[in-house]
Amino acid sequence: MSDVLTRLFTTLEARVGADPAASHTAALLARGPGKCAEKFGEEAVEAIVAAAQSDRSGLTAEAADVLYHLQVMLLASGVTWTEVLTELERREGRSGIAEKASRG
Repeated sequence: MSDVLTRLFTTLEARVGADPAASHTAALLARGPGKCAEKFGEEAVEAIVAAAQSDRSGLTAEAADVLYHLQVMLLASGVTWTEVLTELERREGRSGIAEKASRG
């Protein structure tokens, strides 16, 4: 499987503290976790709309935007990609019903 998302997160980490005028990622991060979360939400809604309209190419593009903005939001909130992957690995092979029940 491709590790493009891990490479993307590494690239985003390198943008922390960069000039917001020279980096879209740095500009988003400079606005703080709340604004990053808001932008993630906007992109998620756009993906939902594309899916509801059966717009395959639109959904593909919006899904990529969602993944990018998810990672920016995580970074702005101090959550690493490794932490997310570790949590996914912890859940791997478990029933979704059992996983949800374990969270109370």
